Amino acid sequence: MTSEIFSVWFLMGAALVFWMQAGFAMVETGFTRAKNAGNILMKNLMDFCIGTGVFILIGFSFLLGEDLLGFIGKPGFDIFTNYANFDWSNFVFNLVFCATTATIVSGAMAERTKFLSYCIYSGVISALVYPIEAHWIWGGGWLSQLGFHDFAGSCAIHMVGGLSALIGAKLLGPRIGKFEKDASGKIVKVNAFPGHNIPLGCLGVFILWFGWYGFNGAAATSVEQLGSIFLTTTVSPAIATVTCMIFTWVKYGKPDVSMCLNASLAGLVAITAGCDVTDCLGATIIGIVAGLLCPFGVWVLDYKLHVDDPVGAVAVHFCNGIWGTIAVGLFATTTAPGNDSFTGLFYGGIALLAKQLLGVLTVCAWTAVTITIVFLLIRATVGLRVTREEEIMGLDLPEHGLANAYADFVPAINTSLESADLSVAPAPFGPAAVDEAVPVVVHHAPVKTVKAESTGVKMTKVEIVCKQAAFDTLKNALMSVGITGMTVTNVLGCGIQKGKPEYYRGTLVEANLLPKVQVEVVISKVPVRTVIETAKKALYTGHIGDGKIFVYDVENVIKVRTGEEGYDALQDVE
Repeated sequence: MTSEIFSVWFLMGAALVFWMQAGFAMVETGFTRAKNAGNILMKNLMDFCIGTGVFILIGFSFLLGEDLLGFIGKPGFDIFTNYANFDWSNFVFNLVFCATTATIVSGAMAERTKFLSYCIYSGVISALVYPIEAHWIWGGGWLSQLGFHDFAGSCAIHMVGGLSALIGAKLLGPRIGKFEKDASGKIVKVNAFPGHNIPLGCLGVFILWFGWYGFNGAAATSVEQLGSIFLTTTVSPAIATVTCMIFTWVKYGKPDVSMCLNASLAGLVAITAGCDVTDCLGATIIGIVAGLLCPFGVWVLDYKLHVDDPVGAVAVHFCNGIWGTIAVGLFATTTAPGNDSFTGLFYGGIALLAKQLLGVLTVCAWTAVTITIVFLLIRATVGLRVTREEEIMGLDLPEHGLANAYADFVPAINTSLESADLSVAPAPFGPAAVDEAVPVVVHHAPVKTVKAESTGVKMTKVEIVCKQAAFDTLKNALMSVGITGMTVTNVLGCGIQKGKPEYYRGTLVEANLLPKVQVEVVISKVPVRTVIETAKKALYTGHIGDGKIFVYDVENVIKVRTGEEGYDALQDVE
């Protein structure tokens, strides 16, 4: 392609990568709790803005400055002193990649990190940690001279961001209530904290997938190569998602939505290093492994390492960043357009695999040492973690003065496991199978007859709490026996159905606040027993959670407009 077309596409690719910041913000916000939504959005905004400042000052020159001993670029200020001849496009392109590295860390450390501390380590990643190791790979450093291949950043960006996230989350500690310990301090239970807005997380995944075509394809040097990159960038995440869906379906009884969304990103991360040198078969195998690595990584963090990663950043970026980098040494083939020199193990070459392994080890070592020092210094000075009270309250208010990120659209949010367990999702509405039905023992208690003193007529309040899905059936049944007026309120119930476990990201969900409907009627003419039996018949399925009926005596009813009392006050609504 001509240099003009390449330059335009190069900048369009940079814009697509910048748009991925929105995707990261949506995924992280959706996979965490509503009380931290504003804080998360602010972090995703500021890691790019702060990163821009430090990248101008030192990051860009460390990455692409004149090579010094293969380790680092020569510091310089050409962006200020020689702007007319500065490489503006290259600066913008590498800036948006740098921002991606920093934002990966945010998700694993979400919901309990000080905002000031986040700003500091985000700036350090953009100024030092990422630019120096990226210089080794893309800036003419020793790895690039050796023949190491990472086309778009499985190693340089995702593995580095994921490892930083792992170390940060470990040093920071889990969210309150994530793990339960016995008297000896041993962790005996892992609790699930379901994300408050999965549709928002799904939107973020689609934004990221869309932006990834720029992430992987922006540096393509021919139309044929660009087409091949688009193909592998599509196949790998798609296959990874299907693989994860099948795995979670078999393992947990149902396909896990959030895990499959993570798997899409895992497939994208895994293909990033070799998107230009692999074919469709290679992309398919890479995707299959990524789709299994994702849930495995989440499980290892929860149950073996006991590291709390709310969004799966470590499983997606670190595990699959390593896999994608190594996969280049396995599946690189000269049949891919534009690849004349890289040959993987399965196509007759072993040297490339050795180089890829060396690159993974050295970049991991550099990242682990530098980011650990950064986190320890921050923890010893300004502190990494917010107070217990701030964490329980949610970071929106204490950190940003934001009462609620959703204004008038305030969702019913869990008070979380900081103080109590939450329940499983409701049982599906509909008749239960015979072997699943809850044994029913019928008890008929006599309804007392108490007459209102003012009118001498008995009045009774019947209160029914049931599933939202059952309301229309209940309403129609009540109206059929003469109840035409009722008060309906949306309420929250808490319960669990034994023997019907539900899982969120491979962790048993024990308790959750479930939406219910509370229906209240006051009756005097329609027999109370008729209302009770009608409601029972309408609501019964045999599942736990069918509902409850409460009966109260009513002393009097007064209609405000007319002053009528008792029986007369009920006549136009009953």
